[in-house]
Amino acid sequence: MTHPYPPRNLFQRLIKPRFYGIDPRFTQIAPFVCTLPERFEAGEGQVIYEGRNVLRQMEYEGLQLVVKSFTRPYIVNRLAYGTVRGSKAKRSFLYAQAFQKIGVGTPTPVAWLDQRNGLLLDKSYYVSLLSACPYRYEVFFEQSFPCMEKVLRAIGRQTALLHEHGYAHKDYGRGNILFNFFPDGTVQLEVVDLNRMHIGRIGLKEGCKNFCRLPATEQMHRWMAEEYAKARGFDVETCYQLIMTYRHADKGPEEY
Repeated sequence: MTHPYPPRNLFQRLIKPRFYGIDPRFTQIAPFVCTLPERFEAGEGQVIYEGRNVLRQMEYEGLQLVVKSFTRPYIVNRLAYGTVRGSKAKRSFLYAQAFQKIGVGTPTPVAWLDQRNGLLLDKSYYVSLLSACPYRYEVFFEQSFPCMEKVLRAIGRQTALLHEHGYAHKDYGRGNILFNFFPDGTVQLEVVDLNRMHIGRIGLKEGCKNFCRLPATEQMHRWMAEEYAKARGFDVETCYQLIMTYRHADKGPEEY
């Protein structure tokens, strides 16, 4: 159901301007995007995560959407994001588009919106389609999955693809890799939380270090290392040892 929200008057538009971008495939969603602050304030949708940021599942014109509301940044970043830098919402949108172009899975990007207060960024919102992947990487430590090896090998290949194109996710952790598996044995992966990214040349050591936030047993590390090394032309054993070393340095000697 679409809730009516009155249009903002000229004074509101001048004092608190809004800027947004919409993927060309979803231009019909503009009225929804433009009223995101009011929709969040009214409590529209279902909360699916609430912490520093808030994620809500919403429906509009038959589309199942996930909207991420980013917390208001610190004052210095409010000025930077409001004038010279893209907001986290805008960056998430652009990175998602770039990922899909190179063949890396991520929920389909729909739109972003920035609410400013004068020159300061006040709030920002990122909209994507609801992911079709029901599982997160962390589920491997909660229940048994016969597809675990295939998923981990796919993660190794996906990470190599990202690095070959110069992208390294700065929060490549257990909660930000989604997956699904199908009766024919195929695996679907999606990466989320894309607002923090390293851009540039990623060599052997930098690439292996990017796995450090993924908990794993030695065997899990080896599956990922084998596929990552093969995809990038690196030595498998060297990759495996580096991934293990960086993981233990980051989290200690525990396996998980």
